[in-house]
Parts: sequence; C-alpha cells; structure tokens
Amino acid sequence: VLGIAWRKVAPDHPHAVVSDETELVFAGFAAFLDPPKASAAPALADLGRSGVAVKIVTGDNELVTRHVCTQLGLPVTGVLTGAEIQRMDDFALQAVVEEANLFCRVTPSQKNRVILALKARGHVVGFLGDGINDAPSLHSADVGISVDGAVDVAKEAADMILLEQDLNVLHDGIEEGRRTFGNVLKYIMMGTSSNFGNMFSMAGATLVIPFLPMLPVQILLNNFLYDISEVPIPLDNVDEEYLARPHEWNMAFIRNFMMVVGPISSVFDFLTFYVMLEIFHAGEALFHTGWFVESIATQVLVIFVIRTRLNPFASRPHPWLTGTSLTVVAVAAALPFTPLGATLGFVPLPLD
Repeated sequence: VLGIAWRKVAPDHPHAVVSDETELVFAGFAAFLDPPKASAAPALADLGRSGVAVKIVTGDNELVTRHVCTQLGLPVTGVLTGAEIQRMDDFALQAVVEEANLFCRVTPSQKNRVILALKARGHVVGFLGDGINDAPSLHSADVGISVDGAVDVAKEAADMILLEQDLNVLHDGIEEGRRTFGNVLKYIMMGTSSNFGNMFSMAGATLVIPFLPMLPVQILLNNFLYDISEVPIPLDNVDEEYLARPHEWNMAFIRNFMMVVGPISSVFDFLTFYVMLEIFHAGEALFHTGWFVESIATQVLVIFVIRTRLNPFASRPHPWLTGTSLTVVAVAAALPFTPLGATLGFVPLPLD
C-alpha cells in the first residue's frame, strides 16, 4: 500500500529535495494486490509429500511472509531474520538452517549463505529466483531455477527456466527426474547382474566341459537380443512408492546386487548344463543351442523381477517392455529351426 500526496511548486522549481515532503495534501492510497496463484498451495503440498522441504528466503519482513504462508497453508517451523543471520558464523547457521523454513529481511549475500549452509548439511538444494540479486544464489544452488519473465542476469545464471509460472511444473519435473533415475538404475542392475552371471557360468563351465560353452558369435547375438529386450525400459512404469521420496546414487548397492543376483542366475545355467549333458547327452552344437535359448529366456524374464521392488505380478510393466521381451524370447527359441540358426552353429532342439 502506498500513500499519495501532493503540493504545488513554482514552475522553476529546480529539483526535488527532502524539504519538499512537507505541507502535502493527502490524495489517497494506491493498493497493489498480488495474491498467491490458486495452484501454488496444492503444488507446495505435493512437494512436501514427495519429500521436498520448501523454505522461503525473502527480503520481505516476517509479518508479510507469515501471512503469505498462511494463505498457502505452509506451516512455519522456524523464522530467521537477516539481523540474526548476520550475527551467526557459518557453523552456527548450519545448526539452525534445518529447522527454520522462513528467512526474512535477508540480503543477497545472506541468501547465498543459507543455500551454502543447506548444502553443507548434505542436502541437494534447488533455488527459484528472478531478480538481479538472486544471481549468486542461483549459481550456488545445485539446481538454479528462474522464470521466463525474469531479468536477463537471473536467466543466464539459472540451470533451468520455467516457461510456465506454475509450481506444479517443478513437482512434475521432480517426479519425471525420479522416474528417469529409477529406469536408468533398472538398466544398470539388469546389465551388470546378467553379464556377471553369464561370465560366472562361462568360467564354471570351462572347468568341466571339453569345449567352449558358447561360441563367440553366439555370445554376441545373446547380448544383442538381450539389449533389444531392454530398449523400452525408458518407457517403463515406476512404482509410486519409489517416486514418493528422493534417491541417491549408490554404487555399493549396485555392486552387491550384481554379486548376489549374478551367481543366482548361474544356478539355472548350471542346471541347464546338467540336463544337457546327463539327460540329453548333448554334443557341442546341441549344448550351445540349449544354453543359448535358456540364457536368453532367463535373462529376459528376470527383467520383470528386477524392474520393481514390489510383487512382480502386482507392478504392471509398460506394454512395450512386455511385448519386446516376449518377442525376443520367441525369436531365440525359433532361431535354431531356421537357416540363419544353422549358419550361427545352432541345431534344432528336440521337442520331446
């Protein structure tokens, strides 16, 4: 709210001075209303349910900021003012920055200190700003976000620019990022465990079998078909439970998963070896064919187990992933009965 007043001055009045602000005639108030967008409160609630802590860092005073939080339904867990931050060193600020979610009357340098304090506590920090003074904070944040209507300096400093001024875009982006991360992790776990298992089986087979368990060209074809079955993974559905919280890159988990699941898959390979040698008394070509088909079938079908941490029958995969995987298994099973299969060293499998 601005108060407006006026007074008459001589036409040759040179310039405005402080003494001009006397003997004014009050004309009225100019009120500017900028309420939160209707979508802001639901978007903030969605962010909170997704494990994202929302903190407001502003140059406005505490009363104005609290009022906006009330309109948005954002609980206030703690307030720090710029004057209080000024009296704190970096370690003291790190101790209180977790609890407080309102930082009022702060300067641009204090905004930057708040972001650095959160990062020092191990958080991944995104910062949304649109002014010139926000540029340092946009640089310091892990993800600097600005809007299309921001000043050029802020847009140049930002990593991302929102073309729609809607916080739901942020929530959608976070969910899409988690979905992408989840599918990338699926691919890595499938590839590492499968390759490790195959090499484990190959090494074990060479100790007891007087010939190569599978020819080099057959191994390449096996990997090629398996890779085709994994192509639709970026389209795959991700469990809602996975999207509900943030995740970190964990190499130890990937290593342990490979070390456990790889040898488990080799158990099926060794059973196949036993059946081929002791029951079917398979020669070299029949052995290659049997292991090739079994290897493809177990590698591809285990995709539906690895792709979710829930019940595999309750978590629905993307139709393209299902179709591609089953097609690859069918191609591998039919290949030995084709002329191409004979060229690759396969023989028809006995049907009885």
